[in-house]
Amino acid sequence: MTLTGFLAYSAALGVAAAIPGPGVTALVARALGSGFRSSLVMSFGLMLGDITYLTAVVLGLAFVAQTFGMVFLAIKWAGVAYLAFLAWRFWTSGISPENIEARKGKGGFVASFIAGLTVTLGNPKTMIFYLAITPTIVDLKTITLADYGIFVALTVIVLFAVLVPYLALAAKARWFLKSPRALKALNRTAAGFMMGAAAAIAARQ
Repeated sequence: MTLTGFLAYSAALGVAAAIPGPGVTALVARALGSGFRSSLVMSFGLMLGDITYLTAVVLGLAFVAQTFGMVFLAIKWAGVAYLAFLAWRFWTSGISPENIEARKGKGGFVASFIAGLTVTLGNPKTMIFYLAITPTIVDLKTITLADYGIFVALTVIVLFAVLVPYLALAAKARWFLKSPRALKALNRTAAGFMMGAAAAIAARQ
């Protein structure tokens, strides 16, 4: 893997994580109801869910890449099409405003961690994201254990950098998620990033 590949992965993951979804909504609700520490533990569960999906995709697609070249090529172009579709969706409709209510967590830190893990594992869009982005950025035919370790570390760092501000500024994040104007700006920004990623990937040999 090259530095460019790692940076591309980090940027794509950062944009995807910043877009409010079930995980962000649950985290903000937990932060408002149970405070920063409980929601921080929940975010670790979310991260483990992402790492689980990343691992499953890397192992599965590495086998496909080495065994069925044409199938892997089809998966790669399906990923490009998916990113372009996301760009179109974010530009035309995007994220709807949400009214987030404070949610008191029960069962302590272990329950918070499990809640975060189940939110991610129960969101099929997370798996689809990794299926779309991984074969377009990562050379799965030559990926090493060290490369995989770097991807895991980058996943934790990027998600931590994106999610912690949501937790620390939960009250403002709730306003943000209710504001059509703010969400429209985020939608258009995300659409631009996704389309740019799709175009860059399509241009790669």
